[in-house]
Amino acid sequence: MAKQKKQPRPKAITPKGFRDYFGAEVDERKLMLDQIAAVYHRYGFDALESSAVETVEALGKFLPDVDRPNEGVFAWQEYDEKDNGDWMALRYDLTAPLARVYAQHRNDLPSPYRRYAMGPVWRNEKPGPGRFRQFYQCDADTVGTASMAADAEICALLADTLETVGIPRGDYVVRVNNRKVLNGVLEVMGVDEGPTRDAVLRTIDKFDKVGEAGVRELLGKGRLDASGAYIDGVGLTDAQAEPVLAFLTSKGATADQTLANLRNAVGQSVIGTEGVSELEEIATLLAAQGYGPDRIEIDPSVVRGLGYYTGPVFEAELTFEILDEKGRPRQFGSVAGGGRYDDLVKRFTGQAVPATGVSIGVDRLLAALRAKGRMGGKAIGPVVVTVMDKARLADYQAMVAELRNAGIRAEVYLGNPKNFGNQLKYADKRASPVAVIAGSDEFEAGKVQIKDLVLGAKIAESATLEEWKERPSQFECDRADLVVKVREIIEASND
Repeated sequence: MAKQKKQPRPKAITPKGFRDYFGAEVDERKLMLDQIAAVYHRYGFDALESSAVETVEALGKFLPDVDRPNEGVFAWQEYDEKDNGDWMALRYDLTAPLARVYAQHRNDLPSPYRRYAMGPVWRNEKPGPGRFRQFYQCDADTVGTASMAADAEICALLADTLETVGIPRGDYVVRVNNRKVLNGVLEVMGVDEGPTRDAVLRTIDKFDKVGEAGVRELLGKGRLDASGAYIDGVGLTDAQAEPVLAFLTSKGATADQTLANLRNAVGQSVIGTEGVSELEEIATLLAAQGYGPDRIEIDPSVVRGLGYYTGPVFEAELTFEILDEKGRPRQFGSVAGGGRYDDLVKRFTGQAVPATGVSIGVDRLLAALRAKGRMGGKAIGPVVVTVMDKARLADYQAMVAELRNAGIRAEVYLGNPKNFGNQLKYADKRASPVAVIAGSDEFEAGKVQIKDLVLGAKIAESATLEEWKERPSQFECDRADLVVKVREIIEASND
């Protein structure tokens, strides 16, 4: 009889492009989500939690022309005995689900409908350094109004949110542009809908990477990229390309100057003039609320997303420098983006529904705060009540309950208590500020031993004998003073 092969054990590894988050990282994200939610709520937005799974039909803009519609999304087909079943997908962002929700429940929702949503999204894209296939987004959107006041409000909300989570004024700028202005420029150029127009839009989207000279070359005959490969251009003449370059470089010293330059760029175009007027209205509304150019500015160089949005476009950029993985200084860059999208709900209803909103990348914001040293410190663990006598486990549980009832995070050591040294090693690994020690002698005398683990670590590093005598790392106190003494140590360690 042949020997049966053993089933190989599964590998304990995360899937490619995903990662696990522990303790402090989860706590930091939760704190940030709570801070962002508080700002959104203060602005009058209602929370919405939609399904993480949508039909691929609802995510229609991601459908490729292939048999398996999973380009950019994680998709699968439900099994159905009668037919092939529906295609389902993990949500790619939080905006497409909003369009479906609004179309489905529009008769029951207020108009305009103001909602915020937070949660993970999934993208079936090639992962890279700091680029994962699952990440968190925080969105705020207003559906059902064409008023520029809604767009101005989103910009103000974005500025307030950044400051609330710890990005001070001067370390960020919210930049605003408008798709209608670009449409006016394309109209002046005489570029109609079609392959040439699409090529021009793709070239404009590269402005932040290749600059004015690079865009000029790509709109013309082409250019050599950094690798030495030649990239064919769109094939426009210099005269045809000039309106695009005038648009991209029209930012002036003041908002009025920028708007004047944009009016020149769009010439007699009706749609372009409408876009400039919308930007002017947004600037006026923001100025009335006290949001100046030090926080929010009109900037035509904001081009990412112009192919998707139908009107104003917003981008929040962090302006401080950090060091990259090779130690080179660079600006941190964008952490949020959004704009007006008046055609998304129309896919479901057949009627245009105006909408505007913004999406904040939480993981990017957390990385920015860690880079600035404003987040990422070692988290303080729970107080550990050690076990010296297994027969008195109820007494140890009474201690930990007393600490918890006083609002102090605490736990009883639940491992094998035989080796007391292992209990203290456990407390160190948990980053515990305090270990509570009590054996039969302490119980009989109504006392407990308090071990200050934070001070103990400092003493081990550099504290002098005099410092140790002034505040010993372990001392005895009355059992009745347990909560008071533990709280004193925790508060001192937080100073």
